[in-house]
Amino acid sequence: MLTITFMCAMKKIFTLSVTLCSVLFSFGQIKYGVFAGPQKTTARYLVADEEQETSFKNGLQAGVMLKVPFENQLYFTPAVYYSSKGYRVSLKKPAYPPGEEVIGNDVRVHAIEIAPLLNIDFSNDVNHLFVRFGPSIDVAVGGREHLFMNDGKEETRSMKFANTAYGRFTSAANLQFGFESQSGFFIYAHYAQGLGSMNNADLGPIIRHRLFGISVGAFFWKNPNVIDTRVISK
Repeated sequence: MLTITFMCAMKKIFTLSVTLCSVLFSFGQIKYGVFAGPQKTTARYLVADEEQETSFKNGLQAGVMLKVPFENQLYFTPAVYYSSKGYRVSLKKPAYPPGEEVIGNDVRVHAIEIAPLLNIDFSNDVNHLFVRFGPSIDVAVGGREHLFMNDGKEETRSMKFANTAYGRFTSAANLQFGFESQSGFFIYAHYAQGLGSMNNADLGPIIRHRLFGISVGAFFWKNPNVIDTRVISK
């Protein structure tokens, strides 16, 4: 019994050691990048399964990312970024949130997003097209809503985040398509479709973010000891 326990422990230690070595080896090959760009944002808004009319708002995103090699032209490209987004909605049916007396709402949300995306380079050339895809987790850090009431009055207030109001956490599916140059500059178009509703209230609306935009950025550091095989291939 003791031998089996010891062997299991050694196996775990070996596995952990291999994993750490792999991480340390790949760490030297990581590219670090920054990016920013404008985006158009809206939402799919359902009240009692009936879609409400929404329109776009201007927003932006800006953040940092890594590019970690996996195999051949496959990379892990996690990103953390600020996202300013929102929507305008005209309500044919009342709902809470925002409130039974509200007929329209203009919403701005400030969020931090974490996106563990995969990247596929379309070729081994130093100048190449790429596609990125994967999920993201959205953490709302604040928001404002401008309410239009059924009696003609208007009100601006901070968004309330709670188990019975708006939720701070949502998720989305992301798709990016772009170009990366030998110098490290890159540009891409992106689209995100919300998967989770930003409303927590029972019997409230289903609100899923939608957005698209264009971002530019650059990888600003790379381990000089790592040979870029794509340069050799050229």
